[in-house]
Amino acid sequence: MNRHLTPLRADTTVLLVVDVQEKLLPAIHEGEQILENARRMIAAAEVLGVPTLVTEQYPAGLGPTCAGLREALGEAPVIEKTRFSACVPAVVDKLAELGRPAVVVVGVEAHVCVQQTVLDLLRAGYGPWVCADAVGSRRPLDRDTAIERMRQAGAVVTTTESVIFELLGEAGTELFKRILKIVK
Repeated sequence: MNRHLTPLRADTTVLLVVDVQEKLLPAIHEGEQILENARRMIAAAEVLGVPTLVTEQYPAGLGPTCAGLREALGEAPVIEKTRFSACVPAVVDKLAELGRPAVVVVGVEAHVCVQQTVLDLLRAGYGPWVCADAVGSRRPLDRDTAIERMRQAGAVVTTTESVIFELLGEAGTELFKRILKIVK
């Protein structure tokens, strides 16, 4: 079935947070909005039981994951890397261990680490879902071009709230009430 038609399900999905780091975020166009949408996605993943993986690009130079996300991430594993793609051995191994084919991606920079990650996920047979409102670059043209390239390559490009409600699946449940507190 076409990946774009296959609904996201919490039990077949992983969240990958790519390089949302202290020293990098201030340079990102609309960085605070990217940070807030990533935080909402992380909080929803926690409520819905979706495992979260986090990468940090050269943290000695770019600092740790932003403080605004660290608390929301709880015990999620943080994997340091120097490759631009987050598909480093530790991430690839964890994805294989989890055995979940859909990977929701948020992070920065859209045209470098996010794009290379998404393309590597596609090559490896995963179905990446890019939250367009939770990925960013320093320059809007770089971000927009990367979004289009990832879409053309076969990634599903959508929004954070769309992903959250698709993972949730229905209203009128206790989970729905918890999710409403996150998206409002």
